[in-house]
Amino acid sequence: MRDLTVAVFRPDDERLASAVELIDSLGATPVPDPMLSVDPTEAAPREDADYVVLTSKTGAELVADAGWDPGTATVCAIGPKTAAAVRKAGYEVDLVPDEYTSSGLVATLTNDVDGARVEVARSDHGSPVLLEGLEAAGAYVHETILYRLVRPEGSGESAELAAAGELDAACFTSSLTVAHFLEAAAERGVREEAVAGLEDATVGVIGEPTRKTAAEHGIDVDVVANEATFDALACETVETAAPTYHD
Repeated sequence: MRDLTVAVFRPDDERLASAVELIDSLGATPVPDPMLSVDPTEAAPREDADYVVLTSKTGAELVADAGWDPGTATVCAIGPKTAAAVRKAGYEVDLVPDEYTSSGLVATLTNDVDGARVEVARSDHGSPVLLEGLEAAGAYVHETILYRLVRPEGSGESAELAAAGELDAACFTSSLTVAHFLEAAAERGVREEAVAGLEDATVGVIGEPTRKTAAEHGIDVDVVANEATFDALACETVETAAPTYHD
């Protein structure tokens, strides 16, 4: 009997190390296969906004490296981990939505941003929900692309395992990880086989947009994490996969 193998697609930094440690602590065997790599643009957010939205740990680190000054702006973080990174970078966090998603942040800000200047600083693959929602609420929205998310060379080990029927679970953290997984599979000539292999695996995703992307590409999703964090995603995916595995 082999171990329960779980693919994780986090960027190859402390986030991947933490993910591997968590999967291992759950009694499964992690398959680290980074599907995202950060390519900074060297841009910095505007400093004359009424509200500034930061959506990731990477973004927090990059604005700090750029010497960005928020001035009197209300600094918003899309979730607690981003908020922790923003504080670690030396900034105060004024607002974190109860729901850690773009739509959750829009709902929190809707009644406050009519006529306000809102700066959104994030990657080049941010959800349009955030910009469109804030604009619909009457805000003057400006987006600064802090970094691009690209697929690392050599990615795709998990796709080959899925194609061979040797992957038991996968944790997709964004629509882009789904797209990059499929690109890596195609590059290795196993796209159809990898998608077929995921049918016999437990597929977990971090939110509804990722579930929708997976479904559009023929990937059935078994778990949508109750909370938009990797910890919740990993725990729920392994918990769902484990009973089948142990039968």
